[in-house]
This record gives sequence, C-alpha cells and structure tokens, in this order.
Amino acid sequence: MSKLVYKGCEVELKYNPKLKNTYIGVESDNKILVKTSSKSHDYILNLLELRDSWIQKQFKKQKSYLSLEMNLEDEVLLFFQKYSIDSEEVSSLRNRLHKLRVTSPQKIMKCYDDFYKNSAAVYLKERADYYSKKMGLVFDIIKYRKMKSRWGSCSSNRIITFNTELMKVDKNLIDYVVVHELAHLKHMNHSKDFHSLVEQYLPGSKKLRSELKHIRLR
Repeated sequence: MSKLVYKGCEVELKYNPKLKNTYIGVESDNKILVKTSSKSHDYILNLLELRDSWIQKQFKKQKSYLSLEMNLEDEVLLFFQKYSIDSEEVSSLRNRLHKLRVTSPQKIMKCYDDFYKNSAAVYLKERADYYSKKMGLVFDIIKYRKMKSRWGSCSSNRIITFNTELMKVDKNLIDYVVVHELAHLKHMNHSKDFHSLVEQYLPGSKKLRSELKHIRLR
C-alpha cells in the first residue's frame, strides 16, 4: 500500500495485480481510495484527472453528511443527543471507564462499543418486538454488532442483525431501520411492495430513509 497527493487530497493506493479495472472511491472530504493493478503513479493521476468531476461531486456529498463523532471520555452520543460523560444516562459507561487500569484509545473505544451494544440489546429488541407484533411478522434471532457499511440486515433464515451504531441516531430513524428489516421477512428485496409495506407501518419512510443516508457511519 502506498500514497500520493491529488489536488491537496490524500490518495491511498491498494495494489492488486488480479484486478482488471481500477476502482476509485471517496472515503471522506479529503481522502481518495484507489484500488488498481497498475503501479504507475502517472497513470493513476491521469485517471483521477479524468474522473475529477465525479470526485468533486462526491466531496460535496461527504461534506453534507452528519458525523457521529464525539470527544471520547468527555461526551457520549445517544439517540443523536450529546451527553456529558457525567450524565446519569451513561453511568454504566462512566463506571467502566473509571475501572480501566491502563487507558489507551483502543480500550476506551472498546468500552464505548460495549456500551452501545448493551444499550442496543435492550432498546432495539424492545422496538423490534413492538413492530413485529404490529406487522404480524416473526423473526427468529436478533444479533447486534458494529458495522461499517450498513445499518442492519435480515437473512433468509429470519435472523435480523442491527448495527450497534444505531444507538447514536434519532429514535425515528431507529424505528425506520427496525421496520425496514422486519419488512424483509416478507419481501427479501427492495421492490415496490416492500417499500409500500414499510410506508404502511411507518408513514414518511421515504424522508427517513433520505435522512439516514446523510449520516456518515465511519
């Protein structure tokens, strides 16, 4: 893996000789990821220049995204509200942080991740049970884990997985993801019937889906 600079932006290169094409992705408002089989920096820079219009468009999208970041050890983002680490709402996390004998960014982040997973196991299960009964749809298992690219999933064997990062967003958006995944128990696609089912139990779902797309997971 190597790096270069394009118009003041960091370009991370991932070399793979098996790739037939070169793939460009914009990961943030100042970072570009390029997967390629070419080792020529001139080739890559020329390609970036050719795709510059698309790249600039992606940069604008990135700037419109809402970030889920916070100052670790000082605050906690819960239901899209920032709480002080001293707040009663996050006492379990505060207690865990105080018990750390050796602090490091990794251990601190692990405390936060565990806090969100435990919170998700309570809150998301409650919302899933509520909408499951309302929609007349039954799941077998709910799993909770931190994911980088999606808010949830539903498998053909009726296992629903929720991203624990959901605990950081607004409760209305959480309900949208819950209903969305439950609807997949009936429609394993994103067909018109699927979206109609979601809308039936969550009016204004299209607006909620749009809001969710503007939240940056990373």
